[in-house]
Amino acid sequence: MSVTSRRRRFAAIAIASVAVFATTACGDDSSGNSADPNAPVTLIVDVFGDQGFGYEGLYEQYKKDHPNVTIQERGKGLGLGDYNTRLTQQITAGSGAGDVVALEEGTIVQFYAQADKFLNLADEGANDLKANYLPWKWEQGTTPDGKVLGLGTDVGSMAICYRSDLFKAAGLPTEREAVGALWPTWDAFIEQGAKFAAADSKNKFVDSATNFFNVVLSQVAGQGTGYTYYDKSNKLVLSSNPDVKTAFDLTTKMINAKLSNNLQSFSNEWNAGFKNGTFATIACPAWMTGVIKGQAGDAAAGKWDVAKAPGNGGNWGGSFLAVPKSSKHQKAAAELAKYLTSAQSQIEVFKKLGNLPSQPAALNDPAVTAATNDYFSNAPIGKIFAAGATDLKPVYLGPKNQAVRTAVENALRAVEQGQAADAAWQDALKNGAAAGK
Repeated sequence: MSVTSRRRRFAAIAIASVAVFATTACGDDSSGNSADPNAPVTLIVDVFGDQGFGYEGLYEQYKKDHPNVTIQERGKGLGLGDYNTRLTQQITAGSGAGDVVALEEGTIVQFYAQADKFLNLADEGANDLKANYLPWKWEQGTTPDGKVLGLGTDVGSMAICYRSDLFKAAGLPTEREAVGALWPTWDAFIEQGAKFAAADSKNKFVDSATNFFNVVLSQVAGQGTGYTYYDKSNKLVLSSNPDVKTAFDLTTKMINAKLSNNLQSFSNEWNAGFKNGTFATIACPAWMTGVIKGQAGDAAAGKWDVAKAPGNGGNWGGSFLAVPKSSKHQKAAAELAKYLTSAQSQIEVFKKLGNLPSQPAALNDPAVTAATNDYFSNAPIGKIFAAGATDLKPVYLGPKNQAVRTAVENALRAVEQGQAADAAWQDALKNGAAAGK
């Protein structure tokens, strides 16, 4: 999903939860590493995000098949920033983390250096699963020295979600094929936004500059250098990577055209923007469909639709499941992680939340390829998202990607507040370099 990154809400929850999580993190049953596979085990699964990971039904099935296992989930509703800060502290301390923990694509690289604090899932048979995954997804979950740190959940595959009612009111096409044809490029997308703005003075064309930036960057870098703020040797290249500047310039062009609703992603104001229908489009990786439905609510059903994104390709989001060595039930936790990331489990999560599977067997399953979404005007989401997923070009994210990204996003928000784009870029370089040290 992860998004994500994409989850900054509920800082107060994070603070209040640390003490509780620390006392319950590893359960209090007999060891899951016991020779007795039927020994009672309580497993804690740590996730993040307003919608969680969609595992509730899977937990119930797993407990039916493994009656000795009790599963407790934590973190649903917790923002990624707060979640990752807490998890970093727990992993460093060697206590407090769940038995199974989610690692988002933008932050998993930072844990490569602490791989000794995680179970090498290869020791639990994970290498037998390698062929099941998109190759680049498997590579992201594997450290440079070959340890399997995490098993992949979803991928982000790009589209644009849009409010067809607002398009109609602005005199723009509403049918998804025609809408996708409006914007073969991001410049064309901005041009269509200008037409929308001329016809609708109340609402904005896009939700936020940062969402726009992140999807453009993931696509441009995927087609270009293959990395964003760090090159593949983990050298900070914020100031020298042309893909970052290209995405930044396109975003400031969009802002200066007054197309942004100036909302910070996953803030209360952003959530209210969905409910109040104050923006017409949003950069839409597959996992975003679940977020939109959750925030916009039943009143917006049938008003949203899904169209092709400008350009080609691009991946934004996706997560992994890992097992900290602090778990008292490592073997049992590893088995649960394998179950939750299996092809069939990924299909079930796709049905519930729209998170796109990272295993080709699931991507090619009719339950995915033929899927439509009635909330999004019966859009063929399987066709839209899954069709290009096997051709996605991954983007390398360095060890302090999230910190640098936050600095760049803050600079873009300053442009939304009126700062000149050139000055904001200099701030991004300065603050990004400090954050990346």
